[in-house]
Amino acid sequence: MRAFHNDPKIKDKYMARLQAHYAADEIVKGRYWEDGKGCAVGCTIHSDDHFAYETELGIPEALARLQDCVFEGLTLEKAKEFPIEFLGSVNVGSDLSLVVDKFLHWLLVDVEHGVIQYSDDKQAVQNVADLYQRKIDGETTDTSEWRAAAGAAYDAGSGYAAACAGAAAAYNAALEDAYDADAAARAADAAAYAADAAAYAADAAAYAAARAAAYGAIRAIQSEKLIELIKGTVK
Repeated sequence: MRAFHNDPKIKDKYMARLQAHYAADEIVKGRYWEDGKGCAVGCTIHSDDHFAYETELGIPEALARLQDCVFEGLTLEKAKEFPIEFLGSVNVGSDLSLVVDKFLHWLLVDVEHGVIQYSDDKQAVQNVADLYQRKIDGETTDTSEWRAAAGAAYDAGSGYAAACAGAAAAYNAALEDAYDADAAARAADAAAYAADAAAYAADAAAYAAARAAAYGAIRAIQSEKLIELIKGTVK
């Protein structure tokens, strides 16, 4: 799959659409697409069908799910800008297949922002991250390895860090079983849930009075990292 199906006119069309929605103050949180207004996904494809990112834009559904969950956690001001920044960062014809993997690896073990710092069982989180690194490096991974890593992470505790690691591993386990649209959607949902869990992990680690600020801040960091990874892709 190549971004925008390798056609600059497709990118131009959807960028113009988003810019028009932004100018008309029609990018809103809390709804997909209704009465000419919507969220990042809704204003992009004029529906709530995340899979349309693949058919219309040549962008993996899992990336659409990630964009969706990050968007809803941003401040309103930042959220309105995010859809344009997100789509604008995609290079025409680029291969985005590893962006979610790289994002989830960062989400797990980044020195500053990784959820491993909040985990009682850091090895369980590291094991999932190691699987991601192997995949990113081009090594073959087995579904059973992902399932085992997911189970170990979930068993490590009930906190958000464990949930993030478990969901991150479940994403690839489901992805390798994605023989139909429902399985692919479950995989994409797992990736989005991992991002959610990471934000809540950071939030829970903050002092109660600062939790709202911490949650919004980690979402902003997630949005910046996602865009950085997308920009780094090439044909």
